[in-house]
Amino acid sequence: MSGNTDNIRFITMGELLLRLSPPNYEKIRTTDEFKVTYGGAEANVAASLSNLGIDASYFTVVPDSSIGKAAIRYLRSNDVHCSPCIYAPEGRMGIYFLEEGFGVRSSKVTYDRKDSAFAKYDFSTVDFKEKLKGFTWLHLSGITPALSQNCRELIMYALKAAQELKITVSFDCNFRSALWGWQEARDCITEYLPYVNVLFGIEPFHLVGPDGRDLKDGLSMNPSYKEQDRIFREINKRYPNIKAIGRHVRYVHSGSENSLKAFMWYEGETYESRTFRFNILDRVGGGDAFASGMIYAVMRKMPAEDIVNFAVASSVIKHTMHGDFNITDDEESITKLMNQEYEIRR
Repeated sequence: MSGNTDNIRFITMGELLLRLSPPNYEKIRTTDEFKVTYGGAEANVAASLSNLGIDASYFTVVPDSSIGKAAIRYLRSNDVHCSPCIYAPEGRMGIYFLEEGFGVRSSKVTYDRKDSAFAKYDFSTVDFKEKLKGFTWLHLSGITPALSQNCRELIMYALKAAQELKITVSFDCNFRSALWGWQEARDCITEYLPYVNVLFGIEPFHLVGPDGRDLKDGLSMNPSYKEQDRIFREINKRYPNIKAIGRHVRYVHSGSENSLKAFMWYEGETYESRTFRFNILDRVGGGDAFASGMIYAVMRKMPAEDIVNFAVASSVIKHTMHGDFNITDDEESITKLMNQEYEIRR
């Protein structure tokens, strides 16, 4: 069923964040203490894959301080290789505050990451061909270019180096309206897509055709198989370099109960997963767990139907854990969930 991953070396690049959240679902305005952990879209993917046994590395820039070193130590505790990381003498640690949702109250994220060491770093001084030498898979996120012009250049440097080295590239669009505008994001990310092999997220900002027509016209937040297949085929027609596309669909029943399913374009066909309904302990990192689950299943050469279901099941399991990381070190526990028979309600 699955392929060998011994020859795979994975690396991802992005900003590592300090996460502060009130305990026991409290609001920031009422708490007098915060729980401390670390995360970030790309780091979450690296940690998830590392816990599943993939040789995973991470590149970031953190301040040369106790906080920066603690953040890197947290990643290393999850067996992520951090030797590519840079300790910068200037800049601060990026932070985000999380109010965890409960019942009818949804979760809320507040960013405090301006002028971070990562956002301010001059990446033109980095030899990305050297950083990526020996790796077989590079993962990037649309959050990074939203942080600064330096970070936009980082993504392009990495993409061009990966293309020269013939490295598989995955990219999660990860649009965050709190970081940049729709038009700006669309214009920027569209420039990256010719370098991408595996794509996550199909927000309309990167689906505008050469004639300005929105390829996503008429596609709802809960698309039918036929609608989703049409969009996947349009993307593949315009970007034949993209061999796989994953998009998960969320049904929100309350702040603490959701359902998930996904669509995937793979080897010229569209696949639809099962729908999973579940209770939420911590939603942050759910999308990254979906991406890492799909990447892992593709690496393992699972059948297409198993790839999309494994990805969704990985995300569901992450929702049961505190923190950003999907600390699941057992492929069997994910496959057991994805094959479990239970009543599906929406």
